[in-house]
Formats: sequence, structure tokens, C-alpha cells
Amino acid sequence: MNHSSSLAKNPIFDLVSSVAQEQDLKTYVVGGWVRDLLLKRSSKDVDFVCVGSGIQLAQSVARRLENAKVNVFRNFGTAMIRYKDWELEFVGARKESYRKDSRKPLVENGTLEDDQNRRDFTINAMAISLNIDDFGELIDPFKGVADLKSKMIRTPMEPGITFSDDPLRMMRGIRFASQLNFDIDPDTWQGITDHAERIRIVSAERITDELNKIILSPRPSYGFKLLFHSGLLKLFFPEMVDLHGVDTINGKSHKDNFYHTLQVLDNLSETSNYLWLRWAAILHDIAKPPTKRFDPKAGWTFHGHEDKGARMVPGIFRRLKLPLNDKMEYVKKLVKLHLRPIALVKDDITDTALRRLLFEAGEDIDDLMKLCRADITSKNPEKVKKYLSNFNKVERKLLEVEEKDRIRNFQPPITGDEIIQAFNLKPSRIIGDIKEEIKEAILEGVIKNDKSEAWQLMLDIGRKKGLELVNEK
Repeated sequence: MNHSSSLAKNPIFDLVSSVAQEQDLKTYVVGGWVRDLLLKRSSKDVDFVCVGSGIQLAQSVARRLENAKVNVFRNFGTAMIRYKDWELEFVGARKESYRKDSRKPLVENGTLEDDQNRRDFTINAMAISLNIDDFGELIDPFKGVADLKSKMIRTPMEPGITFSDDPLRMMRGIRFASQLNFDIDPDTWQGITDHAERIRIVSAERITDELNKIILSPRPSYGFKLLFHSGLLKLFFPEMVDLHGVDTINGKSHKDNFYHTLQVLDNLSETSNYLWLRWAAILHDIAKPPTKRFDPKAGWTFHGHEDKGARMVPGIFRRLKLPLNDKMEYVKKLVKLHLRPIALVKDDITDTALRRLLFEAGEDIDDLMKLCRADITSKNPEKVKKYLSNFNKVERKLLEVEEKDRIRNFQPPITGDEIIQAFNLKPSRIIGDIKEEIKEAILEGVIKNDKSEAWQLMLDIGRKKGLELVNEK
């Protein structure tokens, strides 16, 4: 099977081929780019393998690419060129051997065959020649093309060796299955379940990188189910596994919150590709296990799970090496607020309640409503229809209040500096107290979100506190 016509569509391949010939280096395109070419998926990441020095080849190619910058990783024998919107990685063909307690291989120079033998899966072990005598020819020693056609994830070598050598490959296999909607070969699956404990030697950063790719796949529940049934999930995300199961007392049962969470995640994935909103879906009920109680009259309750869940978010983010910044605060906020819109479906709901939700959600109110809609997982279509109609009503009311009161991105109409100047104060707690009273008055609807009304209220508050106005606005 020859793919020279596909290679001809981008001059980068002719360039690398030409440089490789000049240096007498047998060179091939390998891995993901070849796989995606056969799947008719576009890709801008290309891996090149040469029988010799990949670093030397990269440096020579870079000089021909207007002296593009080369990032060299000598410990790994690799080099990277970013050119326009392409990411080009070069490595010398090698064979690897591993120690039991480390993912870091002992590396020595090898042939193309050695390099293909060390690849993780058959669909990633294919190569296309860039050599003049067989330019464009596909080299497929492990029947990767057949596995692509049958939609199968399979290791090129014995699965136990593949996963014991590099346990991260277990995560990668599940990630590819989730992204491509492929099955995992039975022997390969057995290898994953047999060697799941080996994932403990992999850093949290590497695990989470693969986990995020699973979360961003078209139907992430598939990847999570594979992680769960393989035994991997409990080793790095036990809080999620704790959601699994159903308890029954006196004939009363609660739903399985693990599968409910996965359904919410899938629902949300139909409307948003935003990673952190998907994380909010994963964590929205994470505190149900520790808040679960049985009441003989009310049945199963999970009171306060939204508040406890929000408090759990930083610890989970810290352990999984997720960012402890505004992304974490965003997830924490949505977990805390995910039940609030449900309480606003009543016809007699007050503008005050709507203003408070707009104030607390701020610019994330639209994402919060997406999460709430995704949280409807009833199998009863009439109930789903009713809930969605209720949320439409809430969104209309929120829009009306926002247009009138401009609370969504609330900024105090009176600043601390203005209060200081008006009453000739030194920085002190009383300034914050006045600002808080003005904010509460706006949220309660006592005054409008308006400078003049807020100023008048500030004067009234100042008089009550015995302050004297010295500077009129």
C-alpha cells in the first residue's frame, strides 16, 4: 500500500526525505500521524524515526526551514521542531528494556523493526517510508490496518510485557478506545486488568494528562467505564469509585450515583467541549457518599452534598495535579451552586433569589445552567420535558432580572476610595461594612444597582454610624 500521494500534499515530507538522503539516514513517518491518515483524520503532529541520530536529522531539517528553532532532549535522544502550525518530532530508531520499578527504559540504538516492536499498540506501530527506493510504502508488521478496520486496540507484543514495561500504556489504550470508539482486544484487556497495580509507579501528572483526554472524548462515559472495570480508576480517583453502588433499606433504594454522574457527563458533552465544565459534571455529586443518610420517612437523603463537594474539590485537584487556580475555583463554584436553579422553578420565586444566584454565579451562569440541564437523567420522558420547561422558565426570569439590575458581572456602584473620601476616613473595617450593606440592599431590591441611589444609601448608613460627610461627590 503506497501513500506517496498523501505525503505529496505537504512539502514537509519531501523536505525531510531530501535531508535524510543527503545524510544517508533511513527515515520513516511513524505512529499517530500514520494512524490518523488511514482514519482520514487531520493531524499536525508528525513523528519521524531514522536509523541513526534523530537529533542530527532535526537540526539539519531546521536549517532548511528558515532556521526554525529546535528543542533538543538529549536524555531521550529526541528533538522537536515547531514550524507554523506543525509539530515535528525526530528520534533515532531504538530498542528498549525496562526495570521493574521504573518507567524509564534502558535505551540502545536499533532498527526500524526494533522501534516498531516497542510501540504501544498495533495502530500506532505502522510506518511510512520516506526513502527514495520505496517512498510512501506502508510498513505494517502487526496488522495495524486490520485492527483499524475492525476498530480494535491491541498490543503488538505480549500485553503483559507491554504494560509491565510502561504502565501508562494502560491509560493510553483506554484513551484511544474512548476517543476512537474502539473495542479493546480480550488479551490486551486481560493484560490491563492483570497489571493495573503497576499504574502506581506513574506520576499523577502523566495519569491526569491521559484522563483529561478521556474526559474530552466524544462519549467520555465509555472511557470511565473501562477505567472502572479494569481496576485503574480506584487507584488514582477513589472518590469517584465510591459513588458506585445502590443501597436498599425497607424497600427504598437510591440511584447509582456513579452511572448517574457518567450520564450527566455525556449529556454535557453534547453541548460543551470545555474541559473544566466537564470536570464540574464529574464532581457535582462527589460528596454524596459521605453525606448519605437514611430517613424512615423521607428515604435516602444527601443533604449538603453540594457544599461538602465544593470543599472536596481543592483536595482532589491537588492530588491529581490539576491546576490550583481560577480553573479550580470555577469547578468549585459550579459544584456548590448546581442545585440552586432547581429551587427557582416556582412561579412565586422572588427577584431577590434570582439576583443572588446571578451575583454568585457571575459570568458562569450560562455554564451553570448547562450543568443543571445535563443533570436531568430520568428515563421518564415526561419528567425530562417538565424539568427542561422549568429551566426555560428560570432562564427567562434570570434574563429579565439581569436586564433590569445588571447583577451578572456585579461591580459595587460605590468604591471603597469614594467612601474614604466622602467621610475622610482611614482604611478600616467600617468601609467594608458600608460596601456590604449597599451590596445587600441591591440584591434585596431595596435600591437599584444605580450610583445615585447607592450614594444616598451610603449617606444614610454613614449618619447612622455617626460619620460626617466632608466631601460631596
